[in-house]
Amino acid sequence: MDASGLVDLKIVNGTVLTMAPGAEILDKGTVTVHQGVIRDVTSRAEDLPARKVIDAQGNLVMPGLINTHTHVPMSCFRGLSDDLPLMDWLEKHIFPAESLFVNADLAYWGSMLSCLEMMLSGTTTFADGYFFEEQVAKAVLDSGLRAVVCQGVIDFPAPGVPDPTENVHRAAQLMREWGTRDPRLRCGVFAHSTYTCSPETLRRAKAEADEFDSLLFIHLSETRDETKQIEERFGCTPVRHLEKLGIMDRRTVGVHCVWLTDQDMDLIARNEMGVSYTPESEMKLASGVAPIPELIRRGVAVSLGTDGPASNNDLDLFSEMDVSAKLQKVHNLDPTCASARETVRMATLDGARVLGMEDEVGSLEPGKRADLIIVDLDKPHLTPIYDYYSHLVYAVKGSDVDTVIVDGKILVEDRRVLALDCAEIMDHVRRIGDRIRRHRHV
Repeated sequence: MDASGLVDLKIVNGTVLTMAPGAEILDKGTVTVHQGVIRDVTSRAEDLPARKVIDAQGNLVMPGLINTHTHVPMSCFRGLSDDLPLMDWLEKHIFPAESLFVNADLAYWGSMLSCLEMMLSGTTTFADGYFFEEQVAKAVLDSGLRAVVCQGVIDFPAPGVPDPTENVHRAAQLMREWGTRDPRLRCGVFAHSTYTCSPETLRRAKAEADEFDSLLFIHLSETRDETKQIEERFGCTPVRHLEKLGIMDRRTVGVHCVWLTDQDMDLIARNEMGVSYTPESEMKLASGVAPIPELIRRGVAVSLGTDGPASNNDLDLFSEMDVSAKLQKVHNLDPTCASARETVRMATLDGARVLGMEDEVGSLEPGKRADLIIVDLDKPHLTPIYDYYSHLVYAVKGSDVDTVIVDGKILVEDRRVLALDCAEIMDHVRRIGDRIRRHRHV
């Protein structure tokens, strides 16, 4: 409270799903927010006066969702080249398109469009890896979301980095210049993969990430062909390759992690490496099914990501939860695995854990940053309700999100985006799309 005795925001009468360890769901709960921080979460009626009160009667109040793997500028390539194997898609379509069209303008407006899509579907924090990441950082700050932005590192000429010998230097520059600008923004390194980065590049990328106390993300064991290629080149699996290089630890995040051996999973657990699971992208590209239950049984922190809008093709983490649980059930022929409660945790508190933010976001607890969403439950497809976790995974859509709050600031209210010009953002991306269409004749 300030001298006036007022708190900034009070959310009342809603069902509060805190995701705090051991906490129960609060019926008619109250969440009090002041100066961007959750002050209290209680089932008691709060008489404390507030500058703004939101009556969440009949709605669900919960932590904002956390998307741990995206390539947000790639919304400009959504639907450009679909229904192809991963390497064909990358080498014959995406890499050539990136070399022709990716620049600062595309990176910024593509990121703004993705931020708009994510906030309207309940995501409040995301982790991104791409090129021109300073433009992604600008979009994060302009949109009001929270993010970890990571400059892409790859051993051939890339957008904004024509000289591949400068790839790690470019990532260090991002961390140095943007890493402390705003508490909502963190920076890191995105090493594309073990097959596009040499051992020396991977070591240097990890060393720079460690120098700035930042995360290193890497596409890892995504396809059977990748595993075969690394085994032929280095005589081991991609995971074992990273372990030999000494770059597996709790500040390294393996993305996809589909083709894992038992030894690989043991190494991931032993080194406390986080995993980002992106089931919709892996299904679309026919990469395979990640062994998520086995990883979780080993105590690995597993989170959810959407991957980029060109390989998913959306950024709706609610649909990702639904697919995540169902895919594991049918793949393992076990309806009891990948429970709804476990899946919601992957999209909230475990997402924060993978990003090293579990003390800041991922659950509604006093002292944490006020990143939360309100889901409108007054819908035919959400009636009746017996289990909130079940509804969130199997019935709720991103379009059911009514209110989005990040750092105590209301970004979306009554499904209206308050501070962004949605038409302007979409118009910019349409013009970019027109240029791509004219050049490629698609």
